[in-house]
Parts: sequence; C-alpha cells; structure tokens
Amino acid sequence: MAKQELIYGLHSVQALLKSTPERVLELRILKDRQDRRLQQIISLAEQNQIAIQHQNRNSLDKLVDGNHQGVVAVAIPGKTHTEEDLEALVTGAGNTLLLLVLDGVTDPHNLGACLRSAEAAGAAAVIAPKDNSASLNAVARKTASGAADTVPYVTVTNLARTLKELQEQGVWVIGAAGEAEQELYQCDLKGPIALVMGAEGKGLRRLTRETCDYLAKLPMAGTVSSLNVSVAAGIFLFEAVRQRR
Repeated sequence: MAKQELIYGLHSVQALLKSTPERVLELRILKDRQDRRLQQIISLAEQNQIAIQHQNRNSLDKLVDGNHQGVVAVAIPGKTHTEEDLEALVTGAGNTLLLLVLDGVTDPHNLGACLRSAEAAGAAAVIAPKDNSASLNAVARKTASGAADTVPYVTVTNLARTLKELQEQGVWVIGAAGEAEQELYQCDLKGPIALVMGAEGKGLRRLTRETCDYLAKLPMAGTVSSLNVSVAAGIFLFEAVRQRR
C-alpha cells in the first residue's frame, strides 16, 4: 500500500481539497454533523468524486492526536521541496522575493504558525535545515490552517551553504537576534530578502549568525527578553510587507 498521511481540521482539509484534490483518497466525516463549513468540504469532495465515510466521534478521535473538528482526510503525502525547487522560486520572484528561514525550529505548532504568517505575507517559501527541524506533520498542517499546501516548505542539507548561495543570487540575508545593534524598523526590507529566525530558546546558531548580511532586533519595552519564534517571524514578515506597499 502507498504511504498515506492524515490531514485534519476544517481549514487544512478545505485547503487541500482546493489545491490538490487528487491527493485525497477519502474523507472521514463526523456522523450527524451538518454545519455550513463541513457541507462546503463535502461538496468539494463530491465534485472530485472522493469517497466519504461517516464515522462517530470516538473513531475520529482514535485516528488523530489533535482537534479534528469533525473531518479527517486520508491523503497521499505532498511533494517534498528541495534545493532545486528553491533555485526556481528565487529566479521567478525577482526583486520582490521574500523568504522565511527557520534555523532549527523544532515545535510543529511553531512551524505551522510560521507557515501561516509566511503565506499571509506573500513569502515565496519557508526554508529549514533537514536535521533538527520540525517535520511538516499533521500537527504543523493543522496549525498552518491550509498554508502548508500553498507555501513550499524547503528542507536543505546545509543551511549556511544555502544562505551563501542565496546571497550570490542577490538576496540579502537578515537574521533576527536580540543582541543586534540595529532595530528591525531601521532596516531596508524592500529588495529580495531572506529573514532568518532562530530556534526556540537558543536563537540563531553561530554559523548561521555569521553568514547573515546583518542582524536586527525587535525593540522590547517589557520585562520579557524575547517573543515566541512564530510571533517574531510574523512581525519581521509584515514589516517587510509594510515597507513594500
């Protein structure tokens, strides 16, 4: 049997049915649930001739470890994006290129939230090292609310090397670091850029930090020293959006 994955949650399943319905083998729907959102998903499945099974809550709860919201899709795993895909994305985006780089983010909830912010900001891709990074699992997909099927998640073997290759293609690499001298709002984010966020708690690794063209920090007025990585990523991304408008 071909490898399968379970995708759950209203946003995630609806986005999957809209973007790549051919991946969906069947839907498992909560029996007797009849609200409008679920009916939209059922209609999409019927349009694409996807089999639907109606199951009780206990059966769905056993399928997935999370809040399924009454719908689970049994699907063929999506395309894995590689360095070759990244090269095409960079070439195609030109001067408006916006990339989000996650240097060792291991929590799938944070990965999902970062993907969601990246998609909303119009980022071309989210990049992460293959090792010591969260995988694009069901939890990340659920948190991403559909963004996992529209923003490429590119995993690379050597992050520092990838950043240097981006620099050679004219991309400015800006790292988020609390010890930086300049604040984010002093940075020019209008050209092709890659915004690099560090791991939860540890921040940027030394080699990643040294590879960045420059570092930027957020002005922190309160007593906490840092923000959650997905919150910080959203602020960095949308400052770039603001400057480009």
